[in-house]
Amino acid sequence: MSGFLDVYSIIFLVLAVVILFKLRSVLGRRTGSERPPFDPYSQRGRDNGDASHEAGEARDTNDNVLPLPSRGEEADARHEEIAEQRLEKVAPAGSALNEALRSIISSDRSFDPRNFVEGAKAAYEMIITAFAGGDRKTLNTLLSKEVYDGFVAAIADRESRKETVFSTFVGIDKAEIVEATLKENIAQVTVRFRSKLISATRNEDGAIIEGDPNQVVDVTDIWTFARDVTSRDPNWKLVATETAD
Repeated sequence: MSGFLDVYSIIFLVLAVVILFKLRSVLGRRTGSERPPFDPYSQRGRDNGDASHEAGEARDTNDNVLPLPSRGEEADARHEEIAEQRLEKVAPAGSALNEALRSIISSDRSFDPRNFVEGAKAAYEMIITAFAGGDRKTLNTLLSKEVYDGFVAAIADRESRKETVFSTFVGIDKAEIVEATLKENIAQVTVRFRSKLISATRNEDGAIIEGDPNQVVDVTDIWTFARDVTSRDPNWKLVATETAD
């Protein structure tokens, strides 16, 4: 019986040796330089000692690696680059106008010179059209009190003589910022408009007393808009007008 058991013991031993040999041939042998298995939760499960040890290893192996800016920093840098390019298209670098616009931007991060010009063009058309039509309500939202009072006085004077204005806004050929200032939180930006209008004024009898309803006229206006950069109100208002013609 003992011989029978010895034979089986020898057979099992041989099988165990063979299996172990196969596993070593497939999995390989440890050399001491193998990478540890990846554990996605390892940062949560480590104690402070392990974390400090690995941080030291990271510093040793990454001395030549430069830290990259975060996405937020990259976005801010890109924003600054775009703002700089837009500013230089409106005012050359080093010019007094460029420096004045920079001072406004530093106090009002939402200010964009190119967007401002587009808004000024829209306001210019609205004001010209409202003045011709005697639209006091529209003018009140776009003009400072002083300019509004002057426009309303001119409208009232025209109405007292029973005169009417026929006006067609053809378009703006060019609009450009020519001056800017920032004083005591009040930003002022002056824009020169070159536009085309058709305008004619008729008296009570319908006779044309000024202008020509069939002629397009070139007009150059220099208007100044202002805004308190500390105010929550984002709107600019017309504070001064000048005709260059």
